[in-house]
Amino acid sequence: MNKRYSLHHIHSADEFTFSPTEYSYFKYGDKSYAAKFAKELFEGFISEHESILNTDKDILVLPSPYMAIPTASNFLCFYFKKHLDFYLFQKGKKSSILSKINRNHTYTTDYGNLSFEDRKNLIANDTYYLDKDFLRGKLCIFIDDIKITGSHEFTVNKILDEYNVEADFLFMYYAELINFKLDPKIENYFNYYAVKNVEHIAEVMLKPSFQFNTRIVKYILGLDSGNFDYLSSKVKKEQMDHLLELAISNNYHLIKEYENNINTLTQTELYYGN
Repeated sequence: MNKRYSLHHIHSADEFTFSPTEYSYFKYGDKSYAAKFAKELFEGFISEHESILNTDKDILVLPSPYMAIPTASNFLCFYFKKHLDFYLFQKGKKSSILSKINRNHTYTTDYGNLSFEDRKNLIANDTYYLDKDFLRGKLCIFIDDIKITGSHEFTVNKILDEYNVEADFLFMYYAELINFKLDPKIENYFNYYAVKNVEHIAEVMLKPSFQFNTRIVKYILGLDSGNFDYLSSKVKKEQMDHLLELAISNNYHLIKEYENNINTLTQTELYYGN
């Protein structure tokens, strides 16, 4: 079995069945919208495809591939799993298992600005790993927030074929572009709909529901020195300390474009003696 489900279908460039504002906050680390989207996604899926879960197979849930810093879709996946597990509990079944596709590289390119071929070529240079033996014989649910060109799904399917993984696969999205006449850059229309500048980033980071993800870490590390200093003055020092830890964990200190801001974070860390 290889199926796909998406809750919202994008047919137009100006009419949507979900909130671009909420989506933008979600992409920049507001977990409250990850929780909201996950509930909507689970309820929509169950209302149409409950029979898929009527299986004796173990169920795996996997977010989009990442290295050390989770993507926004990872939080969507986490909250989806909570709803799924409660459903399975009510049915007297085992809870699902959270798994991961590991990736070994990262890039500074803004993915939302790329065409399908450019996206495919970019991620083709990456290296991915999954445990084919662990996936074998299970129902594997791959969860992502949005499908625009399908390049990630294409890559995951390619990996599954290469590893000859024998399992059932379900690709699940909160939203999916259906009208391919629309420019794939519409993804960045959603990404930046409400979060457009460093002032908005600071506002998101001050929310109790904020948690770093790959997108916001890369955004901050790519700021010019003036905007970086502005952000540092507006948010908690603990957040900037954590930002440094995350940057190092994802090998961002090896990327020239991020060098200046990581050095600034390091100097601040040394100054305060932490």
